[in-house]
Amino acid sequence: MKQSSPNTILVGKGDNPVELLLRYGNRHGLIAGATGTGKTVSLMMLAENFSRQGVPVFVTDIKGDISGLAAAGKGSDKLLARADKIGISNFSPQANPCVFWDLLGRQGHPIRTTVSEMGPTLLARMLGLNDIQSSILDIVFALADSRGLLLLDLDDLKALLTLVSKERKTISAEYGLVSAQSLAAIQRSLMSLKRDGGEVFFGEPALELSDIMGVDEQNHGLINILAADKLVLTPNLYASFILWLLSELYENLPEVGDGDKPKLAFFIDEAHLLFEDSPDHLLKRIEQIMRLIRSKGVGVYFCSQFPDDIPDAILGQLGNRIQHALRAYTPRDQKSVRAAAETFVANPKLDITAVISSLAVGEALVSTLQDNGVPSMVEQTLISPPRCRMGPLTLTERNACRAQSHIGNQYDIAINRESAYERLNQLEQLEKAPDAEPPIEKADTEKSAQTKPSSTKNDSEDDQSNWFSELLFGTKRRQGLVQSFSKQAARAVGSKFGKQILRGILGSISGKSAK
Repeated sequence: MKQSSPNTILVGKGDNPVELLLRYGNRHGLIAGATGTGKTVSLMMLAENFSRQGVPVFVTDIKGDISGLAAAGKGSDKLLARADKIGISNFSPQANPCVFWDLLGRQGHPIRTTVSEMGPTLLARMLGLNDIQSSILDIVFALADSRGLLLLDLDDLKALLTLVSKERKTISAEYGLVSAQSLAAIQRSLMSLKRDGGEVFFGEPALELSDIMGVDEQNHGLINILAADKLVLTPNLYASFILWLLSELYENLPEVGDGDKPKLAFFIDEAHLLFEDSPDHLLKRIEQIMRLIRSKGVGVYFCSQFPDDIPDAILGQLGNRIQHALRAYTPRDQKSVRAAAETFVANPKLDITAVISSLAVGEALVSTLQDNGVPSMVEQTLISPPRCRMGPLTLTERNACRAQSHIGNQYDIAINRESAYERLNQLEQLEKAPDAEPPIEKADTEKSAQTKPSSTKNDSEDDQSNWFSELLFGTKRRQGLVQSFSKQAARAVGSKFGKQILRGILGSISGKSAK
């Protein structure tokens, strides 16, 4: 019997064994097909095989059934017969090391990032802003940078929008026109994002990339499963999160070129959501990310119904393809079938257009990159069965897996440190109560008590003199307090990022590194 070698993944069997070479696993891929044809099973098969080869995996779980990767399957007679037919020796059910994540924090560890790290480009996409509103959001971020205000959560962004509204004329003169209508539209979108779960997503502790790129004690790659059944109901949030994570990986991972195997395999279900309603400039940046991220050792695998859900410029970069059945009931379906057939290297034994419409469940047309990165001739393939459970975990099983996670409670408790919201509130209080004294540190109070001279008969004269000085110079002193406070805020940001934050291709902060 044929068994996959340490350098390959046995995808299935056609006329011959069909394998994916690990050294080309970073060249991206596509899993396509109509609903119910076996796309999810193919995804799970690839994910667990990458894991068994020591490659960490990140996968979005739209329907909840991918959670079955964490449990052993059942060695039914049907599965054993399929494994034997394909040539898999010693097939036995097996669970995989999994870590569960959830942007909403309900079905897994919360994934968070800060507003500053997300950047204006993807945040505008998340908020559904038009070009004018997006340009104003750019101004808001530039203002935060110049004034040294940390944008961590949505309260910070809301406070800064309020500041821009108050100082709109001054800011318009310096940065460009800021209209009240556009500001109001951004604020309304912010309320919607907050309601849809953005309030949980934005904050700290922010995700460390090293926590999704680990291996277990057996050197199996950890499979990170993002619960997305609720998240996908807010497509802008789902798509913007995926693009942000891809951007983070690209900006922060070191260049490794083509190695023996990928550093991470990234599976994106319902991939069409990434590209719907995206402006041209964003699509070009996504294309650039896809072209360059493979040199960081990241292989991205899109999962969607039709190949033409993926823009042509990106589709051309997907060298490893699994095409399940497409049903040509409508003119649109027929066009998609023809388009899918044209993307494969022809096989003289197959009428690809006819075969795509007649594939059985668990069968697919498969082409992978072989020696020198050349696509193999397409083969009608019986797909290898996964060893895990092909169905969702129960809530009890999911909670038990989460409790045993190596992440522990590192992300489960939110941190709310001082940032733009608190700073601006303090400044506002100074403006409302200009005569208020600044808080005095305890050490300074004790020092004053120790050095203060004993009372003399000139005390009353000193009091009158101090009162007169306050009357003459109090306004200037209060202005100095506000200026001093602003400088402290600027230093708080400047010490970490520098005076101007550097942003990468999709607008996220660049220059960090995975620990």
